Amino acid sequence: MRAVSHTPSLRRAPVQRRSAERLARILDACAGLLDEVGYDDLSTRAVAERAGVPIGSVYRFFSNKRQMADALAQRNLERFTDRVTERLSVTGDRGWRYAMDVVLDTYLDMKRTAPGFSLVDFGNQIPVGARRAEPNHRVADRLTALLAGHLGRPADDDLRRTFLVAVETADALVDLAFRVEPEGDEKVVAELRALLRAYLARVLD
Repeated sequence: MRAVSHTPSLRRAPVQRRSAERLARILDACAGLLDEVGYDDLSTRAVAERAGVPIGSVYRFFSNKRQMADALAQRNLERFTDRVTERLSVTGDRGWRYAMDVVLDTYLDMKRTAPGFSLVDFGNQIPVGARRAEPNHRVADRLTALLAGHLGRPADDDLRRTFLVAVETADALVDLAFRVEPEGDEKVVAELRALLRAYLARVLD
């Protein structure tokens, strides 16, 4: 599995395999520490110690912890896309409702199990406590590219806008579900699923 795409957060992109593996260890350490100590108490030195690398190796890739969190968010998006793609490729074409369930269930699973995801997800919560729109645009772009062919629709502005509305809605209600219950309130998730089905049916049927 890829470590992370080459993003603006990286001061220097890994070239050799050893360098890519070191970057992956740094991001794994960052994710684990986010769950343990939170963003405010996260430090590059602690990440280096957890990853078992010199502090200079961290600074080779990142200027500060914000850049590390940004890179972790990008890796989360890559892994999310990979998992959705893999699951859809295995099950074949079962319609947009099934594809929507795969996207939502994959996100919920990562929210519950992926280290650091509850604080960083795709970048929406960086800095922690803030919510920004830009990452949802990236998610909508990725879903448009990923699902257009699967749905037999052109990857145009209309489809992108549809997915952006769906992503913004899901983002808000998943946040609510996990504020109500640590593992995500199932009744809120069920309401979200019904809402998405009703909205997407109007556009995709």
